[in-house]
Amino acid sequence: MGERLKQPDKHLICSFADCKATFSKLWKLETHYCRHTGLKPFACGDCEKSFCTRYQLTRHQLSHSGEKPYLCSVSGCSEAFSTPGSLRNHVAHVHHQKESYYVCNHQGCGKEFRKKKQLKIHICEHTNELPFECDFKGCNDKFASSKALKRHGKMHEGYPCECCNFKGKTWSEYQKHKKTAHRVTLPCDQCKKMFHNAWFLQKHKQFVHSGERRMFNCIREGCEKSFTTNFNLQNHIMVFHEGRHDFACPFAGCGKAFAMEESLKRHVVVHKPEKTKLQKPKVKQRKCKKTPSKTKLSDAAKLSKHLQNVSLNKTASKKPLP
Repeated sequence: MGERLKQPDKHLICSFADCKATFSKLWKLETHYCRHTGLKPFACGDCEKSFCTRYQLTRHQLSHSGEKPYLCSVSGCSEAFSTPGSLRNHVAHVHHQKESYYVCNHQGCGKEFRKKKQLKIHICEHTNELPFECDFKGCNDKFASSKALKRHGKMHEGYPCECCNFKGKTWSEYQKHKKTAHRVTLPCDQCKKMFHNAWFLQKHKQFVHSGERRMFNCIREGCEKSFTTNFNLQNHIMVFHEGRHDFACPFAGCGKAFAMEESLKRHVVVHKPEKTKLQKPKVKQRKCKKTPSKTKLSDAAKLSKHLQNVSLNKTASKKPLP
């Protein structure tokens, strides 16, 4: 377990080698350890999902129990949701209200932020004061937040590969190396399909070879509808339970509106059916030369013979007499 730093804020530091991550709360440190170990100790009893923290598991279990503790505070609305994020989306899209907590009081600004930390970072843009300075030798870069400083520090430290001696300068370079140099292939033992993730291989066997058909059930209270795809489920919730029709058809006289942009794209084909048809390349037909008729051939032969006789008579008349 991480040890406490001898500082007034008593931050917890990660005990893994070459990791300088620090945290103010124990549960945040334990969640961070999941990144190193890959373990997710909190498993759901109703499905195959597992989580790093008990809070994540508890929030996930609401989707199975149907419990919705987050009520909409707008007068006349009785909607309830299982997560605060779903409630915020509902208020923003259905009631067109935007929650804001911290407002920048700089003259002429007035920007709004949900978190106080975000406001503090924003204020640095007005004051030009960057409190977090890089301590790497020869680097004088400064940043508005500790998170930005940590992200910058990785440029100096790099991202070492745990399988070889490679060290990426950026996270993207490190990820690209892992995918190309150490990519694992997992074959399906029942067909020739290959996978790079054990979870996808498991789902492939479950829904392709076992004959089991995956169903997505609506979690709204009193609704027993189920769908074969997650897209259809989300579309059902947004249309029938939330009343959302954000994407309107641009064609005059149509008037139809949809909850998802993809649904609108599919609908537009009704107005432009030519887009669905593959344009076949025009094949140039070769012109066949017509064979002349027998009468024309005979006439041409007669003319040719006549000309030959004329030319012979001319040459004969030009010859001197012996």
